[in-house]
Amino acid sequence: MAPLMVKETTSQLHELETHAHGLASRMPSLLVAARRVSHTVAHGIHGRHRRGPGETFWQFRHFEDSDAAETIDWRRSASSDHLYVREREWEAAHTAWIWVDLSLSMAFRSHLSETSKFDRAIVLALSIGELLVQGGERIGIMGGPARTGRTAVTKLALSIARRANDPALGSSSLPPAAALGAFSECLMFSDFLEPIEELAPRLERLAVQGVRGHLIQVLDPAEETLPYAGRTEFTAVESGEKMTAGRAEALRERYQQRMGEHRQQLLDLLRRLEWSLLVHHTDHPPEEALLALHGRLAGLEHNYRYRPPAERTRTHTPGSASSGPESSGQTS
Repeated sequence: MAPLMVKETTSQLHELETHAHGLASRMPSLLVAARRVSHTVAHGIHGRHRRGPGETFWQFRHFEDSDAAETIDWRRSASSDHLYVREREWEAAHTAWIWVDLSLSMAFRSHLSETSKFDRAIVLALSIGELLVQGGERIGIMGGPARTGRTAVTKLALSIARRANDPALGSSSLPPAAALGAFSECLMFSDFLEPIEELAPRLERLAVQGVRGHLIQVLDPAEETLPYAGRTEFTAVESGEKMTAGRAEALRERYQQRMGEHRQQLLDLLRRLEWSLLVHHTDHPPEEALLALHGRLAGLEHNYRYRPPAERTRTHTPGSASSGPESSGQTS
């Protein structure tokens, strides 16, 4: 039994090494793609704005029961049937910590998509990093230093590549138990298909530090729909376990039910932590997810001019990365 275990461990290490070398060779093109995506989304927006202490006016928002009466802007409220509060813009640099799942399961790509989950997660992580740096924010890989300036995104890409070459860091499907500063934010890119009982302790350790978290669940469309039929062999990428189904289509309904239950458990966990979830499928443009994520970081859900896409239209395409609760799982 021991020789078999050694053989399996050697095989997994070889796969990790191949995966890491593949990432190293693709990273320059992924960085170029990320900058292209960020420039597309940046057109028409002006960095990242959020409410907080400062002298510059940011926005009006609807008065809430928790607001003090003296915060009401009576001049703005007089021209409407609603009460509005004047908010100022946060003028201190903020830190956003980024984690990308580097495990082998992220390399999956079906015939329904032109890109793997891993490549899409990298492009999204580097793209949001580019937008944050343009807005004057600091970014860093979870467990590493935070940086700002023109080279921050390049150094973030190098940090991701180095971690992919480290089996101890690159093989885990769970975010690290890193010490992050209070009032910072963490952006995590993964398929988040690990059991909730394994994921919850990691997220809770981060939440108790006063960190605001955003999970970006990157999935291949086949992982939602199970579009296979006939005799099909399924192989677990990380464990190597195999299962053969005589009629794969007979599993579809139960499989989709299990996926729905898992996502609901994840949403329940994030609602308790007051974190958010954004679901993105790799057959959709990365700009959709990036725009929705940027809007969430900017606090647009509190802007009186902003209405989520779910409120602007009654149509919904399954798998879209909009800010509506059906697709993104808004929890805050």
